[in-house]
Amino acid sequence: MPPKFDPTAINYVYLRAVGGEVGATSSLAPKIGPLGLSPKKVGDDIAKATQSWKGLKITVELKIQNRQATVSVVPSAGSLIIRALKEAPRDRKKVKNIQHSGNITIDDIIEIARTMRPRSGARELSGTCKEILGTAQSVGCTVDGQPPHDIIDAINDGDIEIPQE
Repeated sequence: MPPKFDPTAINYVYLRAVGGEVGATSSLAPKIGPLGLSPKKVGDDIAKATQSWKGLKITVELKIQNRQATVSVVPSAGSLIIRALKEAPRDRKKVKNIQHSGNITIDDIIEIARTMRPRSGARELSGTCKEILGTAQSVGCTVDGQPPHDIIDAINDGDIEIPQE
């Protein structure tokens, strides 16, 4: 017989979901079924919570306590950059291999770095900015009209000043 259910226990479940869409309940079921939750209901909650991230793949954190799931979005650097590019939401089934050739400002990079600061491995905000610029390079966008790696070199040389916090 399984152990008695503890109502005070808090479980965290992390999963990747597409913003604004109800994911396949078959992928949710093995993760949240044993915790006594309905995969269909949780899928609807995820879709509601990720409405502002429409069409982007993001990580979602489910905090499960007393058979109630609270959904919070844990954005990655890539999805924050794509969101800062302000592109129109794409239809995943029709549009494949999209090129993100937009341009964002250094202020956007600093703002994204502040959001990502708790999960960064860097000691200072400038290091986090360099991490975000590296992600911007792999996404394929430019920063203030320049390739992101030129901005990283400018930060290293001291030409661009990044605030401490």
